[in-house]
Amino acid sequence: MNLAGQLRPIVAACVMLAATACVTRAEEANDYPTSARAEYVYGCMKANGETRAAIEQCSCSIDVVASIMPYERYVTAETALSMSQVRGNLGVQFRTSEQANSAVNDLRRAQAEAEVRCF
Repeated sequence: MNLAGQLRPIVAACVMLAATACVTRAEEANDYPTSARAEYVYGCMKANGETRAAIEQCSCSIDVVASIMPYERYVTAETALSMSQVRGNLGVQFRTSEQANSAVNDLRRAQAEAEVRCF
C-alpha cells in the first residue's frame, strides 16, 4: 500500500473528529430556547425601533450573545437584573450579590460585543 492509501483512514478519522467538534459547538451555541430568543428580540426592538432593520439587528444580537454566554449564565443575569428592580431586602440581595453582579457584567459585555457586530 502506498503512502496515500495509508493516510486515507487517518484523514477520514480527522474529518470525523472535526465534524463532531463543529456539531458540538453549534449545539452549545444553540442552547437558548426559541422563547428566550424571541423575548430578547422583542425587548431589543422596543428599545431600538420596530423596523425590519431592528429585527435583523436584534436577531443578530441574541445570536452573538448566545455564542458568548451559555444559556444558564444568561438566565442568571436576566434573573438578577429583574430581581434587582424589586424594592426592599430581596432586591438588595440581588443588587449586592457578587455572583449576580458577575453574571450581569458578563451579559453586558456580551451585549456590547453584539452591538459592535450587529448595529
